[in-house]
Amino acid sequence: MPASAPAPAPPPHPVPFQRFLDAHATRVWRYLAGMVGPVDADDCFQETFIAALRAYPKLRRGSNERAWILTIAHRKALDHISARGRRAVPSDALPEQPHHDPLPGDDPIWARVRELPPKQRAAVTLRYAADLTHAEVATALGTSVEAARRSAHEGLKRLRATADDEGTLR
Repeated sequence: MPASAPAPAPPPHPVPFQRFLDAHATRVWRYLAGMVGPVDADDCFQETFIAALRAYPKLRRGSNERAWILTIAHRKALDHISARGRRAVPSDALPEQPHHDPLPGDDPIWARVRELPPKQRAAVTLRYAADLTHAEVATALGTSVEAARRSAHEGLKRLRATADDEGTLR
């Protein structure tokens, strides 16, 4: 091949991106609602899928798509949490309320989850809102399976410590 010839384009991904989005949208939104709350989840959701759309052609066939997209969502949520501390919050404006079915962000328990330290919050949300295995949580967080399991366990332990005898959070 001559040096001036461009490299051949990679073959198209076997699953169209729209089908990929449809398959993972609810799980990603639930994860983000658990991490940043239902109002901010919409913005993070858009940022997640824009980033995924750009990277999707490079995704290797046979990759764990669910862990891949939730890794992107996790990073976008952390970016949002970090940015939230740097911007002013208007005090006289009410936040726009999204119209969704009740999801993790609307439940008082998930409000407590959002108060957990970042690693525990991410592990609990990925495990229970996104329904990932500990191995998939580890992949999404870039940690070992044992570290993911421990973070989820410690997060649940903290949540239980704030519950009364009937299981209601204090």
